[in-house]
Amino acid sequence: MPDSKIHRCPDDGAKVSLTDCSISQDKGAAELATTWVVPEFSPSHAAFYYVHVLENPVCRYSQSDAIRLGVEHPKDNPATIHERAWTSLRTETT
Repeated sequence: MPDSKIHRCPDDGAKVSLTDCSISQDKGAAELATTWVVPEFSPSHAAFYYVHVLENPVCRYSQSDAIRLGVEHPKDNPATIHERAWTSLRTETT
């Protein structure tokens, strides 16, 4: 559940295994939905809304390749990544 003051979800503690790239099955949610109400909204003013979503960690492609090939992952390259998604909406004045 997002924090009502900072509008962010807390870290859920999800982990990814660096030996087989399996992920925590008991963390996160299959779907995230919310209703956002902006009390100051006025249709007579243009507005811009931005949403940013951060996925639980997963193996980078280079870590998956290293496992598949049976080689060590490069030390100077992160083994995991948090995929991101974002969207925006601009309202027009009426």
